[in-house]
Amino acid sequence: MAEVATWNFQVNGQKEEVQTIPLVSTCNNETLVNDKIAPGTDGSFNIIVDATGSEVGINYHITFTKESTKPTNLKFIYDNQEYSSISELGNILSGTINAKDEDKKRTLTIYWQWPYETGNSESEIANNDKIDTQNAQDIATYTFNVIVSGTQVVPQA
Repeated sequence: MAEVATWNFQVNGQKEEVQTIPLVSTCNNETLVNDKIAPGTDGSFNIIVDATGSEVGINYHITFTKESTKPTNLKFIYDNQEYSSISELGNILSGTINAKDEDKKRTLTIYWQWPYETGNSESEIANNDKIDTQNAQDIATYTFNVIVSGTQVVPQA
């Protein structure tokens, strides 16, 4: 008689694997006007991958899709590395939760910031301020989908 291993995989506490993230909902700055991100704002969000209760190992991979227009100077930070796009960050967000791991939950914290007055010279700062101002006027919201896929680790015979 064969027994079947239990499989459990959740993302941010839910069975669904696709979620939309509006950055305004992750903002740490209380100075927002009209619920919009702007130069000088920042924030963070967590992606929680949970295999608690699973009796098999899980390989997970995170990708980002359906990105709306991003402010030019907005950047993402994960594991002390800076990324200029969310899709670039998605290329490195993967890992394994082993069947024998005591803690089967992984919390990936992604920080973002839209720096204010960036550049190394007065002319570069002025040019970046123009870009930031135009982005703030043109971009009503900035959102993207997070897709987390999980596959069973193939047991070694």
